[in-house]
Amino acid sequence: MAERGAPGPGPATIQVSRIMRPDDANVAGNVHGGTVLKMIEEAGAIISTRHCNSGTGEPCVAALARVERTDFLSPMCIGEVANVSAEITYTSKHSVEVQVNVMSENILTGAKKVTNKATLWYVPLALKNVNKVVEVPPIQYARKEQEDEGRKRYEEQKLDRLETKQRNGDVIMPVINPEPHTVGYSQSSLIHLVGPSDCTLLGFVHGGVTMKLMDEVAGIVAARHCKTNIVTASVDAINFHEKIKKERRPGAGGTWYLGHGFGHRINLGCPKLSGAGARGASLGQPLPCSVITISGRMTFTSNKSMEIEVFVDADPFVDEPQERYRAVSAFFTYVSLSKEGKPLPVPQLLTETEDEKRRFEEGKGRYLQTKAKRQAQMQQAAQH
Repeated sequence: MAERGAPGPGPATIQVSRIMRPDDANVAGNVHGGTVLKMIEEAGAIISTRHCNSGTGEPCVAALARVERTDFLSPMCIGEVANVSAEITYTSKHSVEVQVNVMSENILTGAKKVTNKATLWYVPLALKNVNKVVEVPPIQYARKEQEDEGRKRYEEQKLDRLETKQRNGDVIMPVINPEPHTVGYSQSSLIHLVGPSDCTLLGFVHGGVTMKLMDEVAGIVAARHCKTNIVTASVDAINFHEKIKKERRPGAGGTWYLGHGFGHRINLGCPKLSGAGARGASLGQPLPCSVITISGRMTFTSNKSMEIEVFVDADPFVDEPQERYRAVSAFFTYVSLSKEGKPLPVPQLLTETEDEKRRFEEGKGRYLQTKAKRQAQMQQAAQH
């Protein structure tokens, strides 16, 4: 992976690049949307953390708070290079807005195409106190209008995050012998034990890791519903309501025993301490860790697309009095493709309960709103 850029008071930029491998893609050779989202978040975390440490304040790490709607404009394939560029476009007292563009490159022909554009919001947390938000060094704007537009985006996302958190409380219940194309037939959950490779320096889970797991679950829901090849078309705003913590970190020389599983198959291996670095702890003493459950369900289908609601709940696993809490939520949109990569009709979702019918109508409203917005943008582009 290549990376370049330098800190400074102005809108800094960086670029990270990586070649796409077979384990980044599905059986059709298309790179998973979750893989792309993880790369986007990594670039955002680098540039925002670098900027937040460019001033005279205390050391900190930028934590992902929100990802605005992200469209997958073009597929990326195995063997292509993903070039992810990130730029800081706005700073408030306690947050950073990062704009990220992803371009795929065929290194044999030199052909390039834009695959993704995303906006991310980060909050800097002090290294010595994960619950302390530090101040962000301001950036210099080329025009006053840029600052005003950024402030407007900041206020809009703050209001939307609050509204989303207030309506988060649903849980997915198992359904016995569900009929095909019903909500219960395709709903899925994945259980993951948080390990050190998932976490930042502060011991909470990387936003990119969480988004990748969310995309995996959404993809399973879509594949179960369609029984075809499916790809991520877009992701609505992803809101990170609470930090997902690994809990205590081991001392130097600590050995970790990790495991994660899908569905009912899970190895609940907990980290253990060993060696001289385990200060004050007996050999093999387990440390507290967290288990996260990523759940997804179909909410709406149009003729060519599916909307899937995904949320992440965290359970402190060992010796922690805190109860399960909702950490992240989002809506993913998928499309069904033939073996030749052509769009296929999506089977209609069969709603059975009043809640399912209500969620279907809400999803239809989001679908029509996005469609109208896209058409308006196309008309505006045609006029110019």
